Amino acid sequence: MDEEYDAIVLGTGLKECILSGMLSVSGKKVLHIDRNKYYGGESASITPLEELFERFGADKPGEVFGRGRDWNVDLIPKFLMANGLLVKLLIHTGVTRYLEFKSIEGSYVYKGNKISKVPVDQKEALSSDLMGMFEKRRFRNFLVFVQDFNEENSSTWKDFDPTTGTAQQLYDMFGLDKNTQDFTGHALALYRDDEYLSELATTMIRRIKLYSDSLARYGKSPYLYPLYGLGELPQGFARLSAIYGGTYMLDKPIDEIVVGDNGKIVGVRSGTEIAKCKQIYCDPSYVPDRVRKKAQVIRCICLLDHPIANTKDALSTQIIIPQKQVGRKSDIYVSVVSYHHQVAAKGWFVAMVSTTVETDNPEGEINPGLALLAPIAKKFVTISDYFEPTDKGLDSQIFISESYDATTHFETTCLDVLDIFKRGTGEEFDFSKIKLETGDEGEDK
Repeated sequence: MDEEYDAIVLGTGLKECILSGMLSVSGKKVLHIDRNKYYGGESASITPLEELFERFGADKPGEVFGRGRDWNVDLIPKFLMANGLLVKLLIHTGVTRYLEFKSIEGSYVYKGNKISKVPVDQKEALSSDLMGMFEKRRFRNFLVFVQDFNEENSSTWKDFDPTTGTAQQLYDMFGLDKNTQDFTGHALALYRDDEYLSELATTMIRRIKLYSDSLARYGKSPYLYPLYGLGELPQGFARLSAIYGGTYMLDKPIDEIVVGDNGKIVGVRSGTEIAKCKQIYCDPSYVPDRVRKKAQVIRCICLLDHPIANTKDALSTQIIIPQKQVGRKSDIYVSVVSYHHQVAAKGWFVAMVSTTVETDNPEGEINPGLALLAPIAKKFVTISDYFEPTDKGLDSQIFISESYDATTHFETTCLDVLDIFKRGTGEEFDFSKIKLETGDEGEDK
């Protein structure tokens, strides 16, 4: 450890592992340390099932749950957009060689105490039970406009000026009602709140196109999920970093982050050893004096022995409950995976309900999501602080990730990674160099 490195990465959460892989591939000498004995940090996958029960102070699981070693339960489950940022990063770095994916079978949105499939093309728009007859046609016309829209070709703009027009103005142009705006913004464009309505519509259009393009890759939903759980992702990036010369140390305490008189990072100390470096990348837990609490997130892991009602017995599902449908400021997210993904014993499902805490009764806030899952065999609740850095790292060269939000997709995670990468290297990550492979991939990747 008593060496000098270009970068030291603290924590093996997914964000830190992605950054470690990207830095290693770019030729940096990287030391990656975690105080824990396992990869993944707070985004780890827990196996066997007995360890999950023990973690939450519950009695040992009975035989009804099957073999404990058949379970791999994510503490913070998230899905990958098939055409999204994380998949592009996986392809760019070559981590896909270590992983196998399956598509998520359904994408649903909650309205009026029931769930409906998220409509994403003209045919689905006209058959959806989310809208009345005339609204369906208006929404269909909106989707046609979005799909044909090209920011570089003014002939596709129709009567809309993308340089000044907001998302709300685009909705109004097509006469879409508030309910249609609600599921479009939250289940298609995947916004977490309604602040986007006053922003330029081009960002919303890009996000809807991403959803549509991701759906087109596999057909059932825009989402992918790795076999054996998300714990495979940080390990994949760890292998990548090691191939390019990165050094990994688990179960290694960090006693001090050493900063020079000029405020810049010098290195890290573990016991009597000091590893020197030019930069540090870490999660908030390693630098509590350089982060602030922004919010709290409640997550409830639920073990089920049945698929979700009204999903055509789908073995995996995402459900978004838009804020306005349940009188909230934040959406509620429900994700479901199963034995189909090698994360549960035969016939079992693992669901997660999550949202940003708004009241002094967090568990009550997720009741709309829990009601969709009933009956629940076992549930485990966590309430976590959401931290954001107070130090951008430009002077200190300490680059800190944000905590994981309540969303059940990875787009916000990747945006944070790319922002950190830009601050740390001074360069934008160039996605134009990545060519997505296509071919006879079927359901699995």
